[in-house]
Amino acid sequence: MNVNFDSALTAAHAAAAAQNHPTGTLYVVATPIGNLADISLRALHVLSLCDTVACEDTRHSQTLLRAYGIDKSASNWLALHQHNEAEASEEVIRRLQSGQRVAYVSDAGTPAVSDPGARLAWQVQSAGLRVIPLPGASSVTSLLSACGTPGHDSSGFIFVGFLSSKATERGHAVELLNQEPRTQVLLEAPHRIEALAAALGILGDRPVTVGRELTKQFEEIATVPAKDLSAWLSGNAQRTRGEFALVVHAQTQVLAESSDNDRLLKILMQELPLKTAVKLAAEISGEAKNALYNRALELKQASAG
Repeated sequence: MNVNFDSALTAAHAAAAAQNHPTGTLYVVATPIGNLADISLRALHVLSLCDTVACEDTRHSQTLLRAYGIDKSASNWLALHQHNEAEASEEVIRRLQSGQRVAYVSDAGTPAVSDPGARLAWQVQSAGLRVIPLPGASSVTSLLSACGTPGHDSSGFIFVGFLSSKATERGHAVELLNQEPRTQVLLEAPHRIEALAAALGILGDRPVTVGRELTKQFEEIATVPAKDLSAWLSGNAQRTRGEFALVVHAQTQVLAESSDNDRLLKILMQELPLKTAVKLAAEISGEAKNALYNRALELKQASAG
């Protein structure tokens, strides 16, 4: 698909040129995970403004920037990836100390989440230099925003990323996932997705949302029980292609039937607001607060009826 971004680049300069973009600063720039139109105006302006673009793959990032009408000479590029991050970070620091603006981009998405960049940002800050983030696309937040969650789940999420490619280590990691009640986000490559799906089968009926090829032409998002994930993948030959993000949803908290818990809640609710009663009941009984809150609502509705 041929897209002309000339007007976007003009708009980017109009929108961001008046803003302060200090020299001697590292700009951590999020780039699209698929759809080129997901770049921000601020990112376009800074990428055209900066003296050096540090990146995972110079050829990939050169192609990306040229799609937006930004062309840099060879001296403006610096390869910085997982195999040379420590050494290349020292070169970034030298360029920053000379007064350059340096942008860092990963191959796609937000740097330092699962891609390189975290060590770079740490070393730059440790050297007393400034790091400015330019937010944008992320497969993690994109899928979380679309997959939904039960209204009572306010426990947040855990970013897990890629599990080990070794079967034994991957199996152990999934056992730990099973013990964690909160929502968890995983990433996976196409050549390993079937092995991951098979491993996640031990989670049984726990819902898993799969995001495949997010923001791209053949984007697909589906929620299935973990035990059915392998069958879902095999249901269509296209489903094992592309990059994957997966959300393992929070476990449904079920409060064991207990006349003692009900009696405790009823007594506390007679004297205290519902949230305060639940908080105290959780401290006294050791039960999960969310489960007690849901039970308190049931008891309140029953008494009202």
